[in-house]
Amino acid sequence: MAEPVTRFEDGAFYERMMGVWSRLAGEVFLDWAAPAAGLRWIDVGCGNGAFTELVVDRCKPAGIDGVDPSEGQLAFARTRPASRVAKFTQGDAMALPFPDASFDVATMALVIFFVPDPAKGVAEMARVLRPGGLAAAYAWDMAGGGFPWTVVQSEIKALGHKIVSPPSADASRVEVMRGLWEKAGFVGVETRAIAVQRSFDSIDEFLSIGLNTPSIGPVVKAMPASDVEALKARLRAGLRPDERGRVTLNARANAVKGRLPR
Repeated sequence: MAEPVTRFEDGAFYERMMGVWSRLAGEVFLDWAAPAAGLRWIDVGCGNGAFTELVVDRCKPAGIDGVDPSEGQLAFARTRPASRVAKFTQGDAMALPFPDASFDVATMALVIFFVPDPAKGVAEMARVLRPGGLAAAYAWDMAGGGFPWTVVQSEIKALGHKIVSPPSADASRVEVMRGLWEKAGFVGVETRAIAVQRSFDSIDEFLSIGLNTPSIGPVVKAMPASDVEALKARLRAGLRPDERGRVTLNARANAVKGRLPR
């Protein structure tokens, strides 16, 4: 895959930053996608294997191949219990390293907005699926403010600093996702929104993660110290912890699914 704007290399930190969110949305997504057990899967952009492991636990696949450009992420994925079923391969979402008609199910979990050419990525999923195969994806609703760390990005922007968006952020729009699936030849295309919540034990825990994500961390590190302190103060004032000091955030993803004609 061509180098994306945001590149994840630290699988352990990704687990704290996004793995939890991925599973929260992924559980709803898999219930909605409703695949049968005993199928062959490909998880495109598998990252550190958070969603791959969820598939293994919930869907009982015959096998699953995870593909990602980051060897650091894949190294973490290979330490998961899911590796008893899953194989993890370095590869490109726009040129998947598998023959035609190799899988029954193809997924992209929180990935499509990082693919430089989303249409090519969806076409690759169609290529490696067997007739009747299911392709499904979910992505944070970037345009609609559904990204879990939007609250941090908004405060950074309010202080006059820029946030770099994923290269294909528009692909997270539900109407764009539907169009990509239909253009790739999938039929019976359906979409839905997925709303999830995540709680942090304290504001400090939230800040330790939210200020160091790959998309936010470099911006924060480049800010003057006074702006960093102002950012922390603004977040502390706006997050409103509960009586136990816990902070709860909301996020929203858009999902799409469709099948190849038989």
